[in-house]
Amino acid sequence: MPNSKPHRVTLQDIANRTGYTVNTISRALKDKPDISQATREHIKQVADEMGYIRNQMASSLRSGRTKTLGVIVGGMSNPYYGVMTDAIQNVAAERGYSLLIFCSRDNPDLELQVVQSAISRQVDGILLFPCNSPERTIALMKAAGIPYVLMARRLSSSEDDCVLCDDEAGAYLATKHLIEAGHTRLGFLSSFDVIYSSEQRRHGFYRALRECGIPEENGLTACCADVMQTRAQLECWRKIGVTGVFVFCDLEAWLAVSMLHAEGLSIPKDMAIVGFDNIQGILPIPAPLCSIEYSIPEMAQSGIDLLRTRIHHDDAPPQQILFSPKLVCRGSCGADVIPDMPDSVPDIYGYCR
Repeated sequence: MPNSKPHRVTLQDIANRTGYTVNTISRALKDKPDISQATREHIKQVADEMGYIRNQMASSLRSGRTKTLGVIVGGMSNPYYGVMTDAIQNVAAERGYSLLIFCSRDNPDLELQVVQSAISRQVDGILLFPCNSPERTIALMKAAGIPYVLMARRLSSSEDDCVLCDDEAGAYLATKHLIEAGHTRLGFLSSFDVIYSSEQRRHGFYRALRECGIPEENGLTACCADVMQTRAQLECWRKIGVTGVFVFCDLEAWLAVSMLHAEGLSIPKDMAIVGFDNIQGILPIPAPLCSIEYSIPEMAQSGIDLLRTRIHHDDAPPQQILFSPKLVCRGSCGADVIPDMPDSVPDIYGYCR
């Protein structure tokens, strides 16, 4: 009985078909200039017809690199991680890299496990969106000698390469935007404390109050662990006169909006909302939301390029690349403005905006 196991096409198979040597086949497929263009095109055509796929593992053994990067995010159900990962994929492909994507669920134990898994798969480097207690993970990467860059968050020390938005400045802009829309009693709402970012955004929230002459006691903060707590907190704030809320991120802001709508309330008439990340600038979500914008595609490019620098053994001091934010108003603040909405549906794959 003949062996039905699929046969993977090899360089020798292409050599047998074309009559060229294996060395010539290999050099042609790598576009080496010592092989004529006509020969290269012919060999590539035959390789395509035969279904040849380059053995990346064999190439990795020769070069010592896999051209694969690990990306560890909190969870893909958050559209922020979805659009950020898509942007990272675009840049990685342009630089000749493949990605292995893992979700940590913002859990330190799981984060450690997925980083171990990424290292065991011989990734060349790791882009880590760190959870709230990433010390063990960072210690592991350092001990393993794996290049890494922290994305969107950082530790208080400056011993790591990191790429992030200026959280304090973004929160300041969001809060000042609400104040300029006429709100003098405000809240800052989040679902859990995020390493570095939560503290910086609280600083920005209160700085805006101080600079605008609003007593700090008129600014309330709450960290709600679940939907029930969030709903109760919003109701409590409404009863004591809070009219404007800065929410930690767009996803949480839309959840707050949906809860208020479920109670028969409207945005911004009954409560104004401002988010963070400007997901609506990339995904055509129909509920208009004022938000803080920074360039996600440019942040992805900076992360990949900084990581590539480290992969090639650059011993320069750690770098912190900080992106400046800006406010995008779409009317959820309560100001009498024409919402800033895209002229056309954004290209969510090409980031045409």
